[in-house]
Order: sequence, then structure tokens, then C-alpha cells
Amino acid sequence: MARFELKLPKMGESVAEATITNWLKAVGDKIEMDEAVLEIATDKVDSEVPSEVSGILVEQLFQKDDLVQVGQTIAIIETDSAAATTPTPAVEAAPAPAAAVEAVAKTVEAAKDYVAAPAPAVPSAPQDFSTSGKFFSPLVRNIAKEEGVSVAELESIQGTGSEGRVTKNDILDYIKNRTNAPVVAQAAPAPVQSVVQPVTPVPSAAAETQLATNNQQPTTQKAIPVSVNGQDEIVEMDRMRKLISGYMVQSVQTSAHVQSFIEVDVTAIWDWREKNKNAFEKREGEKLTFTPIFMEIIAKALKDFPMMNISVDGDYIIKKKNINLGMAAALPNGNLIVPVIKNADQLNLLGMAKAVNDLGNRAKAGKLKPDDTQGGTYTVTNVGTFGSVFGTPIINQPQVGILALGAIRKVPAVIETPEGDFIGIRKKMFLSHSYDHRVIDGALGGSFVKRVAEYMEAFDENRSF
Repeated sequence: MARFELKLPKMGESVAEATITNWLKAVGDKIEMDEAVLEIATDKVDSEVPSEVSGILVEQLFQKDDLVQVGQTIAIIETDSAAATTPTPAVEAAPAPAAAVEAVAKTVEAAKDYVAAPAPAVPSAPQDFSTSGKFFSPLVRNIAKEEGVSVAELESIQGTGSEGRVTKNDILDYIKNRTNAPVVAQAAPAPVQSVVQPVTPVPSAAAETQLATNNQQPTTQKAIPVSVNGQDEIVEMDRMRKLISGYMVQSVQTSAHVQSFIEVDVTAIWDWREKNKNAFEKREGEKLTFTPIFMEIIAKALKDFPMMNISVDGDYIIKKKNINLGMAAALPNGNLIVPVIKNADQLNLLGMAKAVNDLGNRAKAGKLKPDDTQGGTYTVTNVGTFGSVFGTPIINQPQVGILALGAIRKVPAVIETPEGDFIGIRKKMFLSHSYDHRVIDGALGGSFVKRVAEYMEAFDENRSF
């Protein structure tokens, strides 16, 4: 029999960790190749981890709700194939009996010398970053270890990096400015007895994990609210809603939100879509909604205003080379997710329609991959889907702008012609642009949304698809 180590796979360039949400297989269960073993969740999406081999699950090295780093072994599967065996270091041959006696004598003498010698300074215990719910880069972790910064101190540092992450400059500034707190004296090591203890077997990884779990301090339980009148229903937020809640609060605390609104006549777009949607679906096999048309226009406007396609990292502005449009999508359970259309400015209308439909369908089915929600540079949300005329959306950090598309309405409007003005029925909608006033002033924020409106109103009704 061979033992195969199932590791947490790489799920995207910017995904470094995931939380185990559910074990689909129990210890002792038989597993087929490519069969899902457990479910995991990143900051944005949930997914399954399949087995690379067939066999029996013999160990689960992490429990539900544990945070696991990419590349860590999460389970052991016993297989029939020797090829699946994970390489292990060779074990040295046991010494002969006479050599063993001599080794015991030397150990006793060394123990006596150790007792007579002054007690050496006890190094501080290495930091266990796996207990933290925050992500810290390897560079930040190394600096923390070298400078003796605890995990609790790291978590208290206000990060200026992407999504509030602690950067190299953040931790160096903290080390430079922190007060010299008194050092807690380490307990001296117990004297070594001059008795040779029998050699005990090295515990397995599972045993070590369990031991570490048992040694952890008990966590303080949050008080559960109680219904005053006994009739109110109290429901705990699910994991995704808790994450969304944290992101929204962080964004409001990070960015100085300001909005610009503009009303736009989309009669030309409405009429063109009505005339071509059936032929488009018949020829291309894709439904033609308003979303890909609007996305195509917004990507074009972002090329005109590259300073809207940026992010902020501390005191630095990062100008993004690619235009990656995030489109906010509502899930059946009421939560929100933002899949990203990569290189949106390089797509024609057909390519945009395929991308919008694919991401939208996979979002509703819960089939998005972690990479599908990464790398966005600007976000669009369609509040008109739910009948809202306009909204004031919250910026998706670390971006600096988000555009809300309101409901398209038939309204009476003044129409200017060479023969004079008259009242007619037009299709109109509001665009609501939220932007970060730390780096985007009203002139830029207003000019950008105005350009989007101009492109919409100048839409060519004779264009082909």
C-alpha cells in the first residue's frame, strides 16, 4: 500500500489560502480519481478539491473552518499503487547493541554537562500565522519573525496594501515607531534528569495537528442575541454575507466616496437590440442583453480616461495596463459576487456577450473559479435589474470607481429638431458613478460618466453585430 498526500491546489495567481467549509469524504471512505474530497472557500468563491488518485481516505489533517495555505497537505489517501507514494527521507539503520550502549553512556554524560552548565536563553516560540484570519506575504512574515513581532501585533497593523493587506513599509514603520514594551520573562528549562528515557515514536502529522488544537487557548464565544418578545427570528449571517459585510465597511472607511449622476437617452440602443436580438441568438447561439452593449461602451470610455482604471496602494497610484471589468451579479441566495471580464477592451460585441453570459450562468450555478473574481480594475453594477432608477454603489477595493446602471424607462422628453422642439416618448436611464475622491476629482469623475453617456446616445443603429 502507498500513501498519497492530497495538497491544497493553486487556485489563482493572487489566491494564497482557503478555508475548509465541508469534508465530503470521511476517514475510511473509498475515493475514486477526480472525485471531490472536500469543499473549500476563498474570499470570493467556493469550490471543490478533487482527488488525484483512487484509494482510501486515512487521515484528515485539517478540520472544518480551518484556514489552509496553498501547497499544504490536507489529507492522506492510501492507494494500491507504489507510484503514488510521497517520497520520504531514508531512515538510518538502527545501531548494533554494543553501539547503542555506548550511545546511551554518551547521552548520560552530555546530560550531566548540560545540568552543570548555565541555562541557555530560550528562544521565543515561532509565530504560527495559520491561526490568523488575515493574509500576510512571505516577506512580511519573515520580517515579523526576525523582529519578534507577534501575530497579534501583525493583525493590529493598519495595512495600506491591496484589500488592506500589510506591506513591507507598513511593518517597517510599525517596528520603527512601536514602543519598547517590557519583555515577558521566559520560563527556564526544567533540569535534565540523568535518566535515559525510552525512545518514543514520532507523532504523525494528524497527531501534531490535534495536539496543537488541544493546546490552543479557548476562544471567547460571541454572545448570541436573544429575541425580546420571543417572536423575532434570529439568523446568523452565512460566510459570504460576513465577508461582504467586512468588504463594504472597509471600503467606506478607506475611500472618500462621492457620486455623479447623469441621465442618458438609450432609445437608439433599445431599438437596435429589439431589431437584432433574435437574429443574434439564432446566428451566434448567445442571448443578447443590454449588459454586453453597455460593457463594450464602458470599456471604450476607460481607454479614453486611463486615470479611472487605477488602484491606490498607500501613497502610490497604480495605473493598470489591462481593462478588466467586474460585473456585480446577484446570487440565488441573495448574496453578491463580482466576476471579472478580463481585457474587456479587446472584445467585440460577440466576445463580450459570450463572456457576460458565461460568467453570469456560472455565478448562478456556483461554478465560478477563484481566478474568475480576481484582477478587476473597474466595476459595473446593474441596479435597474430590480427596478431601481439609480443607486449609490460602494467601490470595490482597491479600485477607484464603480458605475451603477439604472432601470430603462419610457419617459416624455423634449426632442430638438431643425423644425423645432416637440415632446416624444424616449427610453432613458440614469448612470450613477461612485468614485474615490482621494485620487479622483469631480472633473475626472464627471467627465468619465459623461463620456459613457455620449457613447450611448451616439450608438449606431445601423451597425452590424
